[in-house]
Amino acid sequence: MTTPSKPLPLAGIRVVEFTHMVMGPTCGMVLADLGAEVIKVEPLGGDSTRKLLGSGAGFYPLFNRNKKSLAIDLQSAKGREVVLRLIATADIVSENFKASTMQKLGLDYATLSKLDARLIYVSHKGFLPGPYDHRTALDEVVQMMGGLAYMTGRPGDPLRAGSSVNDIMGGMFGAIGAMAALMQRQHTGKGQEVESALFENNVFLVAQHMMQFAITGKAPDPMPQKISPWGIYDVFSVRNQEQIFLAVVGDTQWAVFCKGFGFDDLHADTRLTTNNDRVLARAWLIPLLRERLAHHTAAELAAVFEQNGLPFAPITDPQHLFEDPHLQQTGGLAPMTLPDGRQTQVPLLPLKLDGERLGLRLDPPKLDEHGSELLLGLGYSESDIAAMRADGILLPE
Repeated sequence: MTTPSKPLPLAGIRVVEFTHMVMGPTCGMVLADLGAEVIKVEPLGGDSTRKLLGSGAGFYPLFNRNKKSLAIDLQSAKGREVVLRLIATADIVSENFKASTMQKLGLDYATLSKLDARLIYVSHKGFLPGPYDHRTALDEVVQMMGGLAYMTGRPGDPLRAGSSVNDIMGGMFGAIGAMAALMQRQHTGKGQEVESALFENNVFLVAQHMMQFAITGKAPDPMPQKISPWGIYDVFSVRNQEQIFLAVVGDTQWAVFCKGFGFDDLHADTRLTTNNDRVLARAWLIPLLRERLAHHTAAELAAVFEQNGLPFAPITDPQHLFEDPHLQQTGGLAPMTLPDGRQTQVPLLPLKLDGERLGLRLDPPKLDEHGSELLLGLGYSESDIAAMRADGILLPE
């Protein structure tokens, strides 16, 4: 864990979050990485994300770093009393449960804003208010109905993106909205509700394709079938069953590419003079290049492309990114202790502030790791806390 060399932008801001899965926790993670004190309020059994298997196993440690945990029974009147006292100390409340759930608990924006007009309330939902807002949404649901799965898969075979893109970006937009509301509060003295949603986020992601249709009048082809705007923009299979992505995206790059590989005949071919010529010639050009490049290794091709400033990329499995030299040498990965005590590394936010990465200040918390500390800070005594633990309102020690 690291201690920042200077105060972080959101230092002094307190966030209380009632979140699970990915979208809500991402919002809190961003705010926490930027310096806010983020308190994760969990049920006594813990956030269900802690126990996920398979592709969900990484959710909890990634999206709940730099946070504190308080486990409490919100179904009890005493538990709600404690949480309301906690919220009274907060700048931001963040949640991603059903609206009816928060209303029943008295933790919805309409109720809390009457207690504190300066409170900022971030609500993460499947849909913004409208005809669909009664539906239950998941990342894959909105990818299917929002055009992203259509654009990712082959014709007739819609395919979700290989990451929880809407959940993650929806949480990021929630954090952006929260920071905007903090700025506005400096001028107005009032808080507000911020709403972020999966479906609308997905529409934002495919907006480029919508606008392509608006301008050209032609429906966009799915990405595997698209007509690339560049002559060379493909994955090539080479020696030792390796693969590499190669791109040549302009006429100057075409000349450099041909010189680098000694393809003087191609550079002189008048059918390939401009990028648009090469796009139209892809049907015969790409198979020809596949044949000529197939005897090289991926490393040999990468060396020529890198030496000549041409775009290229190895085809990398996610697990191999832990050993990526760029991430290792630039501080893109931070050491982390998992709740079960194992050591690992975690990717940080992809930005620097004043030359510094936003590091890991707190490991993902064990369930109720900070419960007593937080309640003492709210004015409860050791005996009060012990009594609540005995009554089952807090976790027993």
